Amino acid sequence: METYTLGYKFRIYPNRTQENLINRTLGCVRFVFNHFLAVRRDEWKANHNSLTYVKTSKLLTDLKKREETAWLSKADSMALQESLRNLDRAFQNFFAKRARYPRFKSKHSHSQSYRTRNQTNGIRIIDKRIKLPKIGLVRIKQSRDFDGRILSATVSRAASGKYYVSLCVEAEKGSLSCPNDGKQIGIDVGLKVFYSDSNGDTVENPHPLKKLQRKLRREQRRLSRKMSRSVNRERARVRVARVHERIANIRRDFLHKISTRLARENQTVAVEHLNIKGMLRHHKLAKSISDVSWSEFFRQLSYKTERHGGELLQVDTFYPSSQTCSVCGCQNPLTKDLSVREWDCPACGTHHDRDVNAAKNILRKALEDKSKVA
Repeated sequence: METYTLGYKFRIYPNRTQENLINRTLGCVRFVFNHFLAVRRDEWKANHNSLTYVKTSKLLTDLKKREETAWLSKADSMALQESLRNLDRAFQNFFAKRARYPRFKSKHSHSQSYRTRNQTNGIRIIDKRIKLPKIGLVRIKQSRDFDGRILSATVSRAASGKYYVSLCVEAEKGSLSCPNDGKQIGIDVGLKVFYSDSNGDTVENPHPLKKLQRKLRREQRRLSRKMSRSVNRERARVRVARVHERIANIRRDFLHKISTRLARENQTVAVEHLNIKGMLRHHKLAKSISDVSWSEFFRQLSYKTERHGGELLQVDTFYPSSQTCSVCGCQNPLTKDLSVREWDCPACGTHHDRDVNAAKNILRKALEDKSKVA
């Protein structure tokens, strides 16, 4: 049966000893990445020879045997290997012109993580605890159950000082499919209202950044008054990081809930393909557009509809969905003005809500384009 990989992120509560072990592993992973980044750079400068992951893996074995770096042997070996894979992937992205040249990782970075693979069932959950290689049993807040085989785990330390584990789980596709009676829905996203659909329903935007803006500014002002490199400044930095984390958590929870509901309840979801990067150049709207996080919403919809046996359809950016009457197809140029929220069709007289009408047009256009391709 066809399988998919799913990600589950849970908070963990390591004790003091386990915190030290996690932080030591983070340091080892960072050292390996930086060391072999320098090795690959120097090898290219000296001999124009590009080292591969296999070659650096052999060099890592030799590095562990040296007396001055023998402490690497105490870290999770799979985590060190994953660091080499990350470095190799960074070079591949650079050569493919998808990213800049790899940069050295700083030990002063407030957010750090490492990834380890599950071999011989070394990663598993036992009685509200998760077993991690070289760390042991760590208390975990498992907010949801899951079925499948754990492939890997990513242990991370957030800027707020909290620890998390992200599990990559392999699950069967059949276990995710659910009946939706072939329902179809069109979605028109917005800023004030997060989206309006072709059924006439709307979903309000939680505006997490707007709601916590005052608290964030207050904590940032307090941080700016603290003396550099002082204990009080570090405490203030953590408070700022926790506000940012709270904003991100509210946004992420909202997006996951509505995208999951749409994927479960509908066979076909139609949206408009938006040039979000271009829209972010609009300085007056950039903050609001970033706050609603349309890109993440569309990304979640894409993989969730596929995993639930549905499909996500997109219509062209320049399709005039807001200007076209969904009843007769007449185009009204007066609706180019964004302040026009409701209008009457000059041809058939139908009264339209701007966003609901756009959602209906998006669904119709997406289905038409699909039938033409078929």
